Amino acid sequence: MKVRYRERALADLDEIFQYIDQRSPGGARNVIDAIHAPIEAIADYPLSAPRTSFAGIHVKVIGQYRYKVFYRVNAGEVEILHVRHAARRPWEEK
Repeated sequence: MKVRYRERALADLDEIFQYIDQRSPGGARNVIDAIHAPIEAIADYPLSAPRTSFAGIHVKVIGQYRYKVFYRVNAGEVEILHVRHAARRPWEEK
């Protein structure tokens, strides 16, 4: 299935990378790679992650680094909506 990133998700990934890169350049690449790998799995098995309380939105938890990838499945594509660390306040879809 095709994967499409919303602007917010791309901004999230950039922000995550920039934040970690200031502290550990190698670590930043590892974290981004660890987030992208499960997104590829989502493309193959889009309904495998649990649904959230928001209609039609699933969340894939990246256990090693505790990030959550929020996404929606629409007409043959996976739309990545938001990426955030699990320690942050819960996401409220707007």
